[in-house]
Amino acid sequence: MNEPTHFERLGLPRRFALDPQEIESRYLVRSRALHPDFHQLASSGEQQASLQLSAELNEAYAVLRDPFRRAEYLLELAGGPAAHDVNEMAPEFLEEILELRMALAEADDEAEHAKLEKQLRERQARMIQEIANDFAALEGGADRESTLRSIRQRLNALKYIQNLLRRR
Repeated sequence: MNEPTHFERLGLPRRFALDPQEIESRYLVRSRALHPDFHQLASSGEQQASLQLSAELNEAYAVLRDPFRRAEYLLELAGGPAAHDVNEMAPEFLEEILELRMALAEADDEAEHAKLEKQLRERQARMIQEIANDFAALEGGADRESTLRSIRQRLNALKYIQNLLRRR
């Protein structure tokens, strides 16, 4: 028997476009039913099972609530390429990242940092939307191999943006 996917654990459809409130709601309902605190009087085997299922549910929730991790997971489920399989970046994107990195390093005050961070967050949101569009195209019958490759390229690029935001 195959192990359930994170989507199955939360009772959600296997797709990128998910409502964050729905993810949260499904998690809370299932968490209440599985949480080890509610199984203290059960046998040790049932307590162990509760602990294991609760940990798996927590992992599913952590992955699916984060758009980047959800996309990575869906790409893996679809048999898409790994990050190291698609490592070329558009020269324009690399130039943009270099300019942003230099601007962040040279920013003198908090207002300038905040402006650059806002730019990065907007870029991040656009990239997540592009990934969502690719997943929607894949669901709509787009060429599987090229769409999975496009998703991987976008995820690799998004990682650059996330790293810049973390360094802030």
